[in-house]
Amino acid sequence: MRVLVLVFVVLCAVLAPAAATAQDAAALRREIEQLQKQLQSVTERLQRLEAQPPAPAPVGPGAAAPPAAPAPSAIDLARPRPPYSLYQQRGAGQLLFDMGIAGDFVGNITQHNVEKAQGGTFAGQENRFFPREVELSLFGQIDPYASAVVRIEAGEEERGGDIAVHLAEAYVTLLTLPFGTQARFGLVRNRYGYSNEIHEHDLPWIDRPNVMRNFLGGEGLNEKGVEATFVPDLPFYIEALAGVFNGDNENAFGRTSLQAPLVTGRLRTFLELGNEHALQLGMSVASGQTAARLPSTILGWEGRYKYRPDGWLHPLVTLTGEALYSLRQFNVDVDADGDGVTDSLDKKHKNRWGWYLGGEVQPWRRWAGGLRFDWSQYPENPGAEQSIEPYISFWPSEFLRFRAAYKRTDRTHRDGFDLNGGSARTVDEFLFQASFILGAHPAHPF
Repeated sequence: MRVLVLVFVVLCAVLAPAAATAQDAAALRREIEQLQKQLQSVTERLQRLEAQPPAPAPVGPGAAAPPAAPAPSAIDLARPRPPYSLYQQRGAGQLLFDMGIAGDFVGNITQHNVEKAQGGTFAGQENRFFPREVELSLFGQIDPYASAVVRIEAGEEERGGDIAVHLAEAYVTLLTLPFGTQARFGLVRNRYGYSNEIHEHDLPWIDRPNVMRNFLGGEGLNEKGVEATFVPDLPFYIEALAGVFNGDNENAFGRTSLQAPLVTGRLRTFLELGNEHALQLGMSVASGQTAARLPSTILGWEGRYKYRPDGWLHPLVTLTGEALYSLRQFNVDVDADGDGVTDSLDKKHKNRWGWYLGGEVQPWRRWAGGLRFDWSQYPENPGAEQSIEPYISFWPSEFLRFRAAYKRTDRTHRDGFDLNGGSARTVDEFLFQASFILGAHPAHPF
């Protein structure tokens, strides 16, 4: 405003003498045009100054510093929430990461013979209720280019034994590598197939499918190494993954050396079939060597379909299936003279496979019911097993869930399921599960 007043005074001072002296009209017109240009220039400068944010007032020695953002309370840290929700509340020089606790308790009731043979779904834990997994998760952004996750698990691994604590995962994810790639390195649950990377409390069922336990063991593929993912710029979505690991898994590999590493790969795509249907398809491969330095390769195929009616917050129908095919070489004892003594070792190829298919219907937000069918051969021993498992789930809230199931398993052989003179060729089990979440928890995969 001061500049405008000054311009007005100058204008009056110039025009008044001009009128008094009766200058010619042409000279007066030129001066007016010049003043209009100056006025326009001043106006534009004022607009630029007003558009700039006010500069912060300098803090002198006696001036009070601006109040800092309040630190998150213990209630904030314990309240269930998405990960990284507290990251923006960091103060200057304060490192804040998210924390979460997940608890998973399971139990089962089965026949006495099955308990004696330790041939139930939770081998050695038949007719017991026990903490399968209590998980502490720490995760957050390291900087704009990387994030990190650390998970510590505790659970009862032996019947009536002490609670064992171990490091389940600890890895760094590099978020901004060239060509749009990302990489994880450390101790990770391999992204092999659909169910392997899911933790126990997040599974769609109480137990892992039989084929996954038979081929990859109860812990699945949980390896030390590096995984890299790449999503090419295509008209459709596809994710390519490659990994190199030590090969510590005793069930399928076990060489434990980068001289003959476990190499994994995966291709995955996602299709939206309108607004109500979605489909995820993928195939995986894991190839390495066993402890006997013999080749072992497992191929995998996966599929998952969801139907969510328009306006629903949860899917009404979910279908999930996986299939594994194992190509593996074993050392076989050779008794050339029939005296019952091994004379030499021979190498024999054994190709085995298995699959599962599950369906779930959730007509209400807090209730769901489903059914899973498993069929699997054994990687080394002869025979196969099949099971059927109907179950029902109830969520009192988003962070608390209860499940109950009945599982019937039939095996063609009792070999390997006959400890202590018992028999687990036919198994009937009632399974129970209670799971809870405290603090931050990442979103579940599709």
